[in-house]
Amino acid sequence: MTAPLEPDEADLIAAAVLAVPGVAGLHSGLFGEAVTLLPGRRIEGVVVGHESCAVHITVRCPGDPDSVVHAVQEVLARVVRIPVVVTVEDFAVE
Repeated sequence: MTAPLEPDEADLIAAAVLAVPGVAGLHSGLFGEAVTLLPGRRIEGVVVGHESCAVHITVRCPGDPDSVVHAVQEVLARVVRIPVVVTVEDFAVE
C-alpha cells in the first residue's frame, strides 16, 4: 500500500528534497507511477508507504549524482523514520 501516513508527510518530504542542492526537481517516474495522490492534487516523485518511502528526483548537471542521492537520504533521515529509496530518474543540464 502506498498511502501516506499523514497527508502533510508527502508535502514535507517533497519540500525537504527540493531544498537539497543539486536536486532540480521531483520526477513522477517513467510511467507516472511515483506519485502520492491526495484529495484534489498529486505530489509527483514521492511515494510514502507504511514501511518505506520512495523518492524520484531529477539531478542538476554538472554534478555528482551519488553525492546528491546521499544528501537527499541524509535530509530525509531527519524527516521520516522509515527507510528511503532515492531514484535518479533524469538529469537537468543548466
